[in-house]
Amino acid sequence: MGATVSGGEELTGGELNAAVTSALVGIHSRHLGRGPKRATTFHHGNVLVTLMYEVLTPAERTLAGRDHGDMVNEIRHLFQSTMADDFKDAVQRLTGRGVVAFISGNTVDPDIAAEVFILDSPF
Repeated sequence: MGATVSGGEELTGGELNAAVTSALVGIHSRHLGRGPKRATTFHHGNVLVTLMYEVLTPAERTLAGRDHGDMVNEIRHLFQSTMADDFKDAVQRLTGRGVVAFISGNTVDPDIAAEVFILDSPF
């Protein structure tokens, strides 16, 4: 069962997607000082995906623009692993399901991060 809103209704569909997006963007912002310009979440079966657009900091964009994209990807991987427990906790709280696998990655061009959660049961 998923999280409930006031009145006891379970979050589903677009409401659940919006709540997950908001939670993950908030975690990202808290850890990195700024959030993505845009983000979206969708789910199918037991898979939930959040895509975040324009996540790189100005310093990371400068490094990537000077052919240090590999280093930026390494830094991003470290950031994402640091945020992993917070991301998984938020998804478990909002969906009411356990996270059995979490896969996180990003590209510098285009500037997109993907957070993929495999849940213990489908919606």
